[in-house]
Amino acid sequence: MDDTPVFSHAAVAAPHHLAAEAGRDILAQGGNAIEAMVAMAATIAVVYPHMNGIGGDGFWLIREPGGKVRAIEACGFAGEGATIARYAALDETIAPRGPLAALTTPGAIAGWSLALELSRSLGGRLPLPILLENAIRNALEGCAVSASEARFDPTVDDALMRAPNFAPTFLADGKRRGAGEARKLTALGETLGQLAHAGLDDFYRGDVGREIAADLERIGSPVTRADMKRTQARWRPPLAMRMGGATLYNTPAPTQGIASLVLLGVYERLGVGDVEGFAHAHALIEAAKRALAIRDAVCTDFAAALADFDALLAPAALEAQASAIDKARAAQWPLAPAKGDTVWMGAIDAEGRAVSYIQSIYWEFGSGCVLPRTGVLMQNRGVSFSLDARSLNPLKPGRRPFHTLNPPLAVFDDGRVVSYGSMGGDGQPQFQAQVLTRYLSGQSPMWALTAPRLMFGRTWGSPSATVKLEAGFDASVARALERAGHVIEGRDASRQDDFGHAGILVRNAKGAIQAAHDPRADGGAAGL
Repeated sequence: MDDTPVFSHAAVAAPHHLAAEAGRDILAQGGNAIEAMVAMAATIAVVYPHMNGIGGDGFWLIREPGGKVRAIEACGFAGEGATIARYAALDETIAPRGPLAALTTPGAIAGWSLALELSRSLGGRLPLPILLENAIRNALEGCAVSASEARFDPTVDDALMRAPNFAPTFLADGKRRGAGEARKLTALGETLGQLAHAGLDDFYRGDVGREIAADLERIGSPVTRADMKRTQARWRPPLAMRMGGATLYNTPAPTQGIASLVLLGVYERLGVGDVEGFAHAHALIEAAKRALAIRDAVCTDFAAALADFDALLAPAALEAQASAIDKARAAQWPLAPAKGDTVWMGAIDAEGRAVSYIQSIYWEFGSGCVLPRTGVLMQNRGVSFSLDARSLNPLKPGRRPFHTLNPPLAVFDDGRVVSYGSMGGDGQPQFQAQVLTRYLSGQSPMWALTAPRLMFGRTWGSPSATVKLEAGFDASVARALERAGHVIEGRDASRQDDFGHAGILVRNAKGAIQAAHDPRADGGAAGL
């Protein structure tokens, strides 16, 4: 039985129901998928602040009805004061919270602006105040704290609690709010209102940009007014790879889009049949090891990247990676700890325009720094820089950090277009692969999302390079993985957020759209 919602004209999917409703409302007013996504991106920044915000970055894949696929890199860069000498004098590493963690400019809104330029050139007509209306209302009038946000306890993180203006913004009398409790984000709502009136460029080069820069200087961030003025999004050529009867797309460096594609390309060459057995799980884990190793060797600022990404995705290269995998035994693989928090959202409109979008502030609540005049919560993406000048991603003013973000799209030879994706740090390529391979095996989109997941390596600060299994994962498969040499670590039902918030939309050749979002999150699908 296929329990995936089906819409006849257009649909959206998001990890919070208010964001999905915002996107559906735009579609109902005649907006296209790009306009719907901007409305969703603004709303999700208000209602899901632990996962993303306008103080973070974003990446887009957009497929036009004629077949052209475009990628937008909306990634901020290290500020003028973010030098290795300055940070090394303070500590051996970059602090993940506080003013010095807020070391890169926020790129997300620049991405909204560039996407809307394309939308207008293609006939998009809805004005910005309409696109931001839902977000502004939820910020000024208040909305309920989500279950996902309530599961995260910021009070146990001393550095987060010390971050400027964090506690007054997100706590109530020093305590975290419970799921369903109302919260207003008045300063953020007023900022969005100003942008609706003055235009998105005001965020960088107008009144809002001036206030952001003043607050950043006041708290001691290395990001300056000049940095804000220089921030802009860019079109980048997307990565592409053939898999079976489809072309898969993803974003180039500095994202880990290469890892997502390599994982799937290697997996395909392992010839797995049953997607719920040992072979499927083992192949995903071993392909992930290969993909993450390649990622760690090549992913850096697009302007500094030296690798030939097309060559890494060539059939011969993928075959070589697959041939090095033992189909019965686990390979050794040490990984270092990291965290990650993000939202993925998708939209497909009645003309067939498809959007896959991902927006993030990196860790839960990012740097923790809430700028009082604008309500902007700044990301801590700069923690992925290295203080070693010889490293692949050295800290340097003007340089873009490595991103785990990557929004995928798949275009099938039979006319289907699939917008899918997941949040989850290093787990993103793995969660994407599990959803897509299950869908390709014949499972419905909803079943592909619902099935228990696994994750190899690091995410959310886990220090161990183990295979994490979600509650409900097949026990017999878990035992077989252990026998093959994998170190297994179970997760109980309270750790559902560890396994991503994924979503998928499938438009068939006749225009009907199946759409679903993860039951692990607080959202769903909506459409016309």
